[in-house]
Amino acid sequence: MKQPKTTGEHIIDLQGHIKGVKREVYHLKTTQEHIHRDIEKLGGQIDKIYWVILAAVGVVALEVFILFGNNLQ
Repeated sequence: MKQPKTTGEHIIDLQGHIKGVKREVYHLKTTQEHIHRDIEKLGGQIDKIYWVILAAVGVVALEVFILFGNNLQ
């Protein structure tokens, strides 16, 4: 990388660095918003899966109780 020689060149170089930093900060902010939104969606899907599994376990437990209840009589 070529080193700036004059004060004007230093200022222009610093402005370029500042623009790059601003671009990176903007990118991080927008990425964070997308990730947060995706995590919220994933949380809703996990809740649905949880209730399906809970219902399936309940049905199996009910069947086991019915099976053992019929064997006891």
